[in-house]
Amino acid sequence: MIELRHLKTLSALRDAGSLVEAAERVHLTQSALSHQIKDLEERLNCSLFIRKTKPICFTSAGQRLLALADDMLPMIRNAERDIARLAGGAAGRLNICIECHSCFDWLMPTIDHFRQNWPEVELDLSTGFTFQPLPALARGDLDLVITSDPEPRSGLHYVPLFSYESVLALSRQHRLIARKFIHPRDLAQETLITYPVDPNRLDIYTRFLDPENIEPADQRTAELTVMMVQLVASGRGVAALPNWALHEYLERDYVAARPLGEKGLWCTLYAAMREDQKNADFMVDFLNTAREVTFRNLNGIRAAS
Repeated sequence: MIELRHLKTLSALRDAGSLVEAAERVHLTQSALSHQIKDLEERLNCSLFIRKTKPICFTSAGQRLLALADDMLPMIRNAERDIARLAGGAAGRLNICIECHSCFDWLMPTIDHFRQNWPEVELDLSTGFTFQPLPALARGDLDLVITSDPEPRSGLHYVPLFSYESVLALSRQHRLIARKFIHPRDLAQETLITYPVDPNRLDIYTRFLDPENIEPADQRTAELTVMMVQLVASGRGVAALPNWALHEYLERDYVAARPLGEKGLWCTLYAAMREDQKNADFMVDFLNTAREVTFRNLNGIRAAS
Protein backbone atom coordinates (compact mmCIF):
# COMPACT_ATOMS: atom_id res chain seq x y z
CA MET A 1 0.00 0.00 0.00
CA ILE A 2 2.82 2.38 0.85
CA GLU A 3 5.33 3.08 -1.88
CA LEU A 4 8.67 4.83 -1.83
CA ARG A 5 7.24 7.74 -3.85
CA HIS A 6 4.67 8.35 -1.13
CA LEU A 7 7.37 8.69 1.52
CA LYS A 8 9.31 11.09 -0.68
CA THR A 9 6.20 13.16 -1.31
CA LEU A 10 5.24 13.47 2.37
CA SER A 11 8.82 14.32 3.31
CA ALA A 12 8.95 17.01 0.63
CA LEU A 13 5.57 18.36 1.75
CA ARG A 14 6.76 18.71 5.34
CA ASP A 15 10.07 20.30 4.37
CA ALA A 16 8.60 22.63 1.75
CA GLY A 17 5.53 23.68 3.74
CA SER A 18 3.24 23.95 0.70
CA LEU A 19 1.86 21.81 -2.09
CA VAL A 20 3.31 24.06 -4.78
CA GLU A 21 6.90 23.91 -3.57
CA ALA A 22 6.64 20.23 -2.64
CA ALA A 23 5.49 19.43 -6.18
CA GLU A 24 8.55 21.19 -7.58
CA ARG A 25 10.87 19.23 -5.29
CA VAL A 26 9.52 15.87 -6.43
CA HIS A 27 9.23 17.00 -10.07
CA LEU A 28 5.45 16.72 -10.30
CA THR A 29 2.69 19.16 -11.10
CA GLN A 30 0.61 20.36 -8.17
CA SER A 31 -2.37 18.48 -9.56
CA ALA A 32 -0.40 15.22 -9.84
CA LEU A 33 0.93 15.64 -6.31
CA SER A 34 -2.54 16.22 -4.91
CA HIS A 35 -3.84 13.18 -6.75
CA GLN A 36 -1.02 11.02 -5.37
CA ILE A 37 -1.74 12.08 -1.78
CA LYS A 38 -5.48 11.55 -2.22
CA ASP A 39 -4.85 8.08 -3.67
CA LEU A 40 -2.70 7.13 -0.66
CA GLU A 41 -5.32 8.44 1.79
CA GLU A 42 -7.95 6.32 0.06
CA ARG A 43 -5.71 3.26 0.30
CA LEU A 44 -5.13 3.88 4.02
CA ASN A 45 -8.68 5.07 4.67
CA CYS A 46 -7.53 8.10 6.68
CA SER A 47 -6.35 11.67 6.23
CA LEU A 48 -2.64 12.41 6.38
CA PHE A 49 -2.73 16.16 6.97
CA ILE A 50 -5.24 18.89 7.72
CA ARG A 51 -6.05 20.95 4.65
CA LYS A 52 -5.68 24.71 4.53
CA THR A 53 -3.26 24.90 7.45
CA LYS A 54 -0.01 26.80 7.28
CA PRO A 55 2.43 25.44 8.12
CA ILE A 56 0.95 22.10 7.14
CA CYS A 57 -0.34 20.17 10.12
CA PHE A 58 -0.03 16.40 9.80
CA THR A 59 -2.42 13.96 11.41
CA SER A 60 -1.21 11.11 13.61
CA ALA A 61 -1.21 8.83 10.56
CA GLY A 62 0.75 11.39 8.58
CA GLN A 63 3.30 11.77 11.39
CA ARG A 64 3.74 8.01 11.52
CA LEU A 65 4.49 7.91 7.80
CA LEU A 66 6.94 10.80 8.19
CA ALA A 67 8.77 8.87 10.90
CA LEU A 68 8.95 5.94 8.48
CA ALA A 69 10.26 8.25 5.76
CA ASP A 70 12.93 9.62 8.11
CA ASP A 71 14.13 6.06 8.75
CA MET A 72 13.89 4.68 5.24
CA LEU A 73 14.88 7.50 2.90
CA PRO A 74 18.41 7.99 4.32
CA MET A 75 19.01 4.23 4.16
CA ILE A 76 17.89 4.13 0.55
CA ARG A 77 20.07 7.11 -0.36
CA ASN A 78 23.09 5.44 1.25
CA ALA A 79 22.38 2.21 -0.60
CA GLU A 80 22.01 4.07 -3.89
CA ARG A 81 25.31 5.85 -3.23
CA ASP A 82 27.09 2.60 -2.46
CA ILE A 83 25.66 0.92 -5.55
CA ALA A 84 26.73 3.85 -7.71
CA ARG A 85 30.26 3.59 -6.33
CA LEU A 86 30.22 -0.14 -6.86
CA ALA A 87 29.12 0.35 -10.44
CA GLY A 88 32.03 2.72 -10.90
CA GLY A 89 34.44 0.29 -9.25
CA ALA A 90 35.35 2.73 -6.48
CA ALA A 91 34.07 0.77 -3.50
CA GLY A 92 33.06 -2.68 -2.48
CA ARG A 93 33.80 -5.58 -0.20
CA LEU A 94 36.65 -8.03 -0.65
CA ASN A 95 36.46 -10.93 1.77
CA ILE A 96 39.44 -13.12 0.89
CA CYS A 97 39.97 -16.73 1.89
CA ILE A 98 43.17 -18.69 1.23
CA GLU A 99 43.61 -22.44 0.96
CA CYS A 100 47.38 -22.08 0.79
CA HIS A 101 49.43 -22.07 4.01
CA SER A 102 52.53 -20.68 2.33
CA CYS A 103 50.68 -17.89 0.48
CA PHE A 104 50.91 -15.38 3.32
CA ASP A 105 54.42 -14.47 2.14
CA TRP A 106 53.08 -12.80 -0.98
CA LEU A 107 49.45 -12.14 -0.01
CA MET A 108 50.28 -9.73 2.82
CA PRO A 109 52.37 -7.38 0.59
CA THR A 110 49.64 -7.61 -2.05
CA ILE A 111 46.95 -6.57 0.43
CA ASP A 112 49.10 -3.73 1.78
CA HIS A 113 49.67 -2.37 -1.72
CA PHE A 114 46.02 -2.80 -2.68
CA ARG A 115 44.74 -1.05 0.45
CA GLN A 116 46.73 2.06 -0.40
CA ASN A 117 45.11 2.27 -3.84
CA TRP A 118 41.60 1.26 -2.78
CA PRO A 119 40.99 2.59 0.74
CA GLU A 120 37.23 2.47 0.26
CA VAL A 121 37.18 -1.28 -0.39
CA GLU A 122 36.43 -3.21 2.80
CA LEU A 123 39.05 -5.97 3.16
CA ASP A 124 38.87 -9.09 5.29
CA LEU A 125 41.00 -12.23 5.33
CA SER A 126 40.40 -15.77 6.55
CA THR A 127 41.78 -19.25 5.99
CA GLY A 128 39.87 -22.10 4.41
CA PHE A 129 41.48 -24.89 6.36
CA THR A 130 38.50 -25.68 8.57
CA PHE A 131 35.61 -25.26 6.12
CA GLN A 132 34.81 -25.50 2.41
CA PRO A 133 35.43 -22.01 0.99
CA LEU A 134 34.14 -22.51 -2.56
CA PRO A 135 30.53 -23.15 -1.47
CA ALA A 136 30.86 -20.10 0.79
CA LEU A 137 32.06 -18.10 -2.21
CA ALA A 138 29.09 -19.23 -4.28
CA ARG A 139 26.71 -18.22 -1.46
CA GLY A 140 28.24 -14.74 -1.27
CA ASP A 141 29.87 -15.17 2.16
CA LEU A 142 33.28 -14.72 0.51
CA ASP A 143 34.39 -12.67 -2.49
CA LEU A 144 37.74 -14.22 -3.43
CA VAL A 145 39.32 -17.62 -2.75
CA ILE A 146 42.98 -18.40 -3.39
CA THR A 147 43.17 -22.09 -4.27
CA SER A 148 45.20 -24.63 -6.19
CA ASP A 149 42.22 -26.96 -6.43
CA PRO A 150 39.58 -25.39 -8.70
CA GLU A 151 36.20 -27.11 -8.78
CA PRO A 152 33.71 -26.54 -11.61
CA ARG A 153 30.80 -24.67 -10.03
CA SER A 154 28.01 -22.69 -11.62
CA GLY A 155 28.50 -18.96 -11.11
CA LEU A 156 32.19 -19.14 -10.23
CA HIS A 157 35.08 -17.88 -12.32
CA TYR A 158 38.75 -18.90 -11.95
CA VAL A 159 41.72 -16.72 -12.87
CA PRO A 160 45.19 -18.35 -12.89
CA LEU A 161 47.71 -16.29 -10.91
CA PHE A 162 50.95 -18.20 -11.47
CA SER A 163 52.40 -21.70 -11.72
CA TYR A 164 54.96 -23.13 -9.36
CA GLU A 165 56.82 -26.42 -8.92
CA SER A 166 56.10 -28.55 -5.88
CA VAL A 167 59.41 -30.15 -4.81
CA LEU A 168 60.35 -32.60 -2.10
CA ALA A 169 62.31 -31.09 0.77
CA LEU A 170 64.94 -33.43 2.23
CA SER A 171 67.51 -33.22 4.99
CA ARG A 172 71.06 -32.74 3.80
CA GLN A 173 71.86 -36.29 4.92
CA HIS A 174 68.81 -38.02 3.43
CA ARG A 175 69.30 -41.14 1.30
CA LEU A 176 67.19 -39.70 -1.54
CA ILE A 177 69.48 -36.72 -1.99
CA ALA A 178 71.48 -38.78 -4.48
CA ARG A 179 68.44 -39.04 -6.79
CA LYS A 180 67.93 -36.66 -9.71
CA PHE A 181 64.19 -36.86 -9.13
CA ILE A 182 61.77 -38.62 -6.79
CA HIS A 183 59.56 -41.53 -7.81
CA PRO A 184 56.29 -42.15 -5.93
CA ARG A 185 57.54 -45.50 -4.64
CA ASP A 186 60.44 -43.67 -2.95
CA LEU A 187 57.96 -42.26 -0.44
CA ALA A 188 56.57 -45.63 0.63
CA GLN A 189 59.25 -45.78 3.34
CA GLU A 190 59.06 -42.13 4.37
CA THR A 191 57.21 -39.98 6.90
CA LEU A 192 55.46 -37.31 4.87
CA ILE A 193 55.06 -33.96 6.60
CA THR A 194 52.14 -31.90 5.32
CA TYR A 195 49.99 -28.97 6.30
CA PRO A 196 46.90 -29.98 8.32
CA VAL A 197 44.76 -30.42 5.23
CA ASP A 198 42.70 -33.35 3.98
CA PRO A 199 44.95 -35.49 1.69
CA ASN A 200 42.29 -35.20 -1.02
CA ARG A 201 43.23 -31.51 -1.27
CA LEU A 202 47.00 -32.02 -1.46
CA ASP A 203 48.72 -32.30 -4.84
CA ILE A 204 51.38 -34.63 -3.46
CA TYR A 205 48.59 -37.17 -2.95
CA THR A 206 46.12 -36.47 -5.74
CA ARG A 207 48.66 -35.97 -8.54
CA PHE A 208 51.69 -37.94 -7.41
CA LEU A 209 51.04 -40.76 -4.93
CA ASP A 210 47.41 -41.73 -5.58
CA PRO A 211 47.81 -42.44 -9.32
CA GLU A 212 50.47 -45.03 -8.38
CA ASN A 213 48.49 -46.36 -5.39
CA ILE A 214 51.34 -45.42 -3.08
CA GLU A 215 50.98 -44.32 0.52
CA PRO A 216 53.77 -42.97 2.70
CA ALA A 217 54.88 -45.04 5.66
CA ASP A 218 53.58 -42.34 7.99
CA GLN A 219 52.22 -38.81 7.93
CA ARG A 220 52.43 -35.91 10.35
CA THR A 221 51.31 -32.32 10.08
CA ALA A 222 52.67 -28.88 10.91
CA GLU A 223 50.86 -25.55 10.73
CA LEU A 224 53.71 -23.40 9.43
CA THR A 225 56.22 -23.73 6.61
CA VAL A 226 59.10 -22.92 8.94
CA MET A 227 58.03 -25.74 11.27
CA MET A 228 57.92 -28.19 8.36
CA VAL A 229 61.38 -27.16 7.20
CA GLN A 230 62.72 -27.52 10.74
CA LEU A 231 61.34 -31.05 10.96
CA VAL A 232 62.79 -31.94 7.57
CA ALA A 233 66.21 -30.55 8.49
CA SER A 234 66.12 -32.63 11.69
CA GLY A 235 65.52 -35.81 9.71
CA ARG A 236 61.97 -36.27 11.01
CA GLY A 237 60.47 -36.67 7.55
CA VAL A 238 60.15 -35.19 4.07
CA ALA A 239 57.78 -32.52 2.79
CA ALA A 240 56.38 -31.41 -0.56
CA LEU A 241 56.53 -27.61 -0.69
CA PRO A 242 56.36 -24.87 -3.35
CA ASN A 243 59.78 -24.12 -4.82
CA TRP A 244 59.44 -20.44 -3.93
CA ALA A 245 58.63 -21.23 -0.29
CA LEU A 246 61.86 -23.26 -0.02
CA HIS A 247 64.09 -20.81 -1.84
CA GLU A 248 65.61 -19.07 1.20
CA TYR A 249 66.28 -22.39 2.96
CA LEU A 250 67.95 -23.84 -0.13
CA GLU A 251 70.09 -20.73 -0.44
CA ARG A 252 71.37 -21.32 3.10
CA ASP A 253 71.88 -25.07 2.52
CA TYR A 254 69.52 -25.70 5.38
CA VAL A 255 67.72 -28.44 3.43
CA ALA A 256 67.90 -29.98 -0.04
CA ALA A 257 65.14 -30.40 -2.64
CA ARG A 258 64.45 -32.77 -5.52
CA PRO A 259 61.79 -32.70 -8.28
CA LEU A 260 58.73 -34.90 -7.88
CA GLY A 261 58.82 -37.05 -10.99
CA GLU A 262 61.07 -36.78 -14.01
CA LYS A 263 59.18 -33.77 -15.40
CA GLY A 264 58.48 -32.20 -12.04
CA LEU A 265 55.13 -31.59 -10.38
CA TRP A 266 53.89 -28.20 -11.57
CA CYS A 267 50.82 -26.69 -9.97
CA THR A 268 48.80 -23.55 -10.63
CA LEU A 269 47.40 -21.17 -8.07
CA TYR A 270 44.03 -19.66 -8.92
CA ALA A 271 41.86 -16.82 -7.71
CA ALA A 272 38.23 -17.87 -7.59
CA MET A 273 35.44 -15.30 -7.66
CA ARG A 274 31.80 -15.00 -8.62
CA GLU A 275 31.00 -14.29 -12.24
CA ASP A 276 29.21 -11.05 -11.36
CA GLN A 277 32.36 -9.61 -9.77
CA LYS A 278 35.06 -10.68 -12.19
CA ASN A 279 35.01 -7.36 -14.08
CA ALA A 280 34.75 -5.07 -11.04
CA ASP A 281 37.58 -2.54 -11.24
CA PHE A 282 38.83 -3.22 -7.73
CA MET A 283 38.80 -6.99 -8.34
CA VAL A 284 40.76 -6.67 -11.58
CA ASP A 285 43.26 -4.39 -9.88
CA PHE A 286 43.70 -6.80 -6.96
CA LEU A 287 44.53 -9.64 -9.35
CA ASN A 288 46.97 -7.46 -11.29
CA THR A 289 48.59 -6.35 -8.03
CA ALA A 290 48.90 -9.98 -6.91
CA ARG A 291 50.68 -10.91 -10.13
CA GLU A 292 53.03 -7.95 -9.90
CA VAL A 293 53.95 -8.71 -6.28
CA THR A 294 54.44 -12.43 -6.81
CA PHE A 295 56.59 -12.15 -9.92
CA ARG A 296 58.67 -9.46 -8.24
CA ASN A 297 59.24 -11.40 -5.03
CA LEU A 298 58.87 -15.14 -5.62
CA ASN A 299 61.64 -17.24 -7.15
CA GLY A 300 60.95 -20.10 -9.51
CA ILE A 301 57.37 -19.31 -10.50
CA ARG A 302 56.16 -18.87 -14.05
CA ALA A 303 53.17 -17.40 -15.81
CA ALA A 304 50.10 -19.64 -15.86
CA SER A 305 48.20 -20.18 -19.09
